[in-house]
Amino acid sequence: MDNSKHLPAFERLLDILDELREKCPWDREQTMDSLRTLSIEETYELSDAVIRNDFNDIRKELGDMLLHIVFYAKIADEQDRFDISDVINTLCEKLIYRHPHVFGETVAESSGEVVRNWEQLKIKEKDGNRTVLSGVPVSLPALVKADRIQEKAAAVGFDWEQKEQVWDKFEEEKQELIHEINRMDRDKMEAEFGDLLFSLVNAARLYGINPETALERTNRKFIDRFTYLENKTIRQGLSLKSMTLDEMNEIWEEAKTK
Repeated sequence: MDNSKHLPAFERLLDILDELREKCPWDREQTMDSLRTLSIEETYELSDAVIRNDFNDIRKELGDMLLHIVFYAKIADEQDRFDISDVINTLCEKLIYRHPHVFGETVAESSGEVVRNWEQLKIKEKDGNRTVLSGVPVSLPALVKADRIQEKAAAVGFDWEQKEQVWDKFEEEKQELIHEINRMDRDKMEAEFGDLLFSLVNAARLYGINPETALERTNRKFIDRFTYLENKTIRQGLSLKSMTLDEMNEIWEEAKTK
């Protein structure tokens, strides 16, 4: 594969950023801290484009994320910390080190073996002082964090022998939640609800389902159907608050066919 054709485009981006940093008041004022929240926003916008399978928007959002990467590196370069070449070379070395089944003698016949090797190598990079779960960012959204925690634990062998066993755990957690609901102990209800969600995220992992994507698809589906319900009531001169649940459900079922 000839990757040299991409180099002029990357060089053009770096040149443009240099000029913006020098001549644009807004770009000149940016710091790593000011970029941080914008980077989070760009990540979600890319995620949204991927879920919509909109390749035009994916291309645009990848560009925005790439801008942030070179911007961080530019700021670091100005402070004599590192530059974009250091970023790229560090990544290259990490990829080579963590793929010994490609660049070395290790054998990995499945993606599961690759993940397990990856996690073990990450720990070795810290001379054995890094714990398995220390690489999970504290600031991750809870649903994503639960998924990453379980992936990392499973990668070192802490997992069900048979994936079907997760449903027994799910039922156990459900019964414990119901017990606390009957007792109306709010603190324990919340704790048991969290355990139930955690077990369901675990089931998603075992069956190859991304829980964040699955929930977002349901969110979008609900929004579409509820918007249909709301718009139809407006066209009919009705108000949702004045309608019965059966009347709303009739339109809801209609929305499901659209």
